[in-house]
Amino acid sequence: MSGQHSSQVKDQTIQELDSIVVRFAGDSGDGMQLTGTQFSVATALEGSDLSTFPDFPAEIRAPVGTTFGVSAFQINFGSVEVSTAGDEPDILVIMNPAALKVNLENLRNGGMIILDEGAFSAKNLKKAGYETNPLEDDSLSQYDVKRMDITRMTVETVKEFGLGNKDSLRCKNMWTLGLLLWMFGRKRKPIIDSLEQKFAQKPDIAKANIAALNAGHAFGETAEMSSNLRRYQINKYKEEPGIYRTVNGNQSLSWGILAGTQLAGLQLILGSYPITPASPLLHILSGLKEFGVITFQAEDEIAAICGAIGASFAGCLGMTTSSGPGIALKTEAIGLAITTELPLIIVDIQRAGPSTGMPTKTEQSDLYQAVWGRNGDAPICVLSVSSSTDGFEVGIEAVRIATKYMTPVMVLSDGYIANASEPWKIPDINDYEPFPVKFHKETEGFHPLLRDPETLARVWAKPGTKGLMHRIGGIEKDYDSGHISYDAANHQKMTDVRKAKIDNIAADIPLQEIAQGDPGGRLAVVGWGSTYGAIHQAVKRARKDGRDVSHIHLRNIWPLARNLGELLKSYDKVIVAEMNVGQLNTLLRSQYLLDTVLLSKVSGQPFKISEINDAIIKNLGESK
Repeated sequence: MSGQHSSQVKDQTIQELDSIVVRFAGDSGDGMQLTGTQFSVATALEGSDLSTFPDFPAEIRAPVGTTFGVSAFQINFGSVEVSTAGDEPDILVIMNPAALKVNLENLRNGGMIILDEGAFSAKNLKKAGYETNPLEDDSLSQYDVKRMDITRMTVETVKEFGLGNKDSLRCKNMWTLGLLLWMFGRKRKPIIDSLEQKFAQKPDIAKANIAALNAGHAFGETAEMSSNLRRYQINKYKEEPGIYRTVNGNQSLSWGILAGTQLAGLQLILGSYPITPASPLLHILSGLKEFGVITFQAEDEIAAICGAIGASFAGCLGMTTSSGPGIALKTEAIGLAITTELPLIIVDIQRAGPSTGMPTKTEQSDLYQAVWGRNGDAPICVLSVSSSTDGFEVGIEAVRIATKYMTPVMVLSDGYIANASEPWKIPDINDYEPFPVKFHKETEGFHPLLRDPETLARVWAKPGTKGLMHRIGGIEKDYDSGHISYDAANHQKMTDVRKAKIDNIAADIPLQEIAQGDPGGRLAVVGWGSTYGAIHQAVKRARKDGRDVSHIHLRNIWPLARNLGELLKSYDKVIVAEMNVGQLNTLLRSQYLLDTVLLSKVSGQPFKISEINDAIIKNLGESK
């Protein structure tokens, strides 16, 4: 099992573990995301540290029973610190042959498979591409296979509620969840309460799902000996005292940006167009109208960002959200926000591949686009989110920088962070220092390009303020008046000033810290974004084994922290680990002339701890 500690407690059927990784997998209609989410809630309520990874198909409805339609949800939980969803599942819960085919290679050798043998029909085996039934040959001999006819037992359990066959089979996930709750000593009541609320208008559906949940739990109790099932005990993780809730990356980022506007004394207006995996930010913020948030779903990406720019011009804080393809469509308008020098929050929840790519898979391949991807010399500030909970702090910082320096700020997250959940200690907003915006009100000598001599930010005057009538636009403006200008020397000056304004931000952000380890040494692993958890655990293990390695993780992508170059040069060797073909690596090499080592991954899946660990050992010149 995942936990390093394993011991038998008084009850010989209960095994105590430090941590364990469970993966639920089935057809996209089998409710695996709901099952995983509900199990995560029950686990969080028991006080475990946890990290989740929802892994679902891009197709809205792939053919039932095919590998293209397999949906999975992985959770790593324990009494020790958990920062990734785990490298290899210890337990694989399988609802059909296609799910087995797609997920078996990830299961650790000797791991447990809990499967619905009722789904292993000749028809389903053929759809999954099996020539022979894996339950009848030796292909699963190295695993601990628990075969149960979940289909039959579920149908029998719910038949008294008069459901059709389709609705009856939809209860299989709750039967399975009941069994897992029994195995790990999790309470059923929170799930039952959730089901009663979810199906309040369909009481028969609620009762059937609850009956299936209870039946799965009872099966574990009664079949414990005959099926050689075992229960596991995961003790509580010792967290700091406080109020906690589980949160995913899209939630924490949405709330952080909203908190930032509250600290700035501004109204938040979101202009957005739906796109996977960024759409939830629109859904989340549209439900926060009590904080004055205005959201509108535009007819396209260009209209969405232009509306947000208009909101900023009017004295609110404009925000727009998308993923890589949508950011590409917004590019000209981003240039407009840069040249008009208006604050704007741009959120890019990255996904895999160019064009449509793989919409539901994760990647970090928009860094070039964020830092350099515009016509003209058009610099902006770029920040990155490193975990499901980090978005709150990053969101506040994005608003602070955008309003202080009158600039667009792009926040890079990705599909893994967006959908993954972790426990989050709810902060006290009173602990945050307000940074109220001061709108320009002096009429004497006013023009829209008056600047703060320290930040070089131009003044922000609300339209309609008496004596402050002005216009701004995309054509180059005269530095001394704000009027349209085609003068060569003026364009040089304006370009230099826009660049210097963004460069100035480096003096206003913290020095780069070392996430783990020491300044200077044999090796540093550098990452950004969602690679944090895997790098953190790999470096932690390596240092425990006596290896001289440190972890440096970047929040500030542009401008870079002013001490970063000196810090990186203090190590003999630097590994840059990222889920692209080397974008941060190129950036660091261009700025510091570093001879770095790239560790690249573009499979649509997050890094495994073992992949980082192997790179550490290799670059220290050691053998495994």
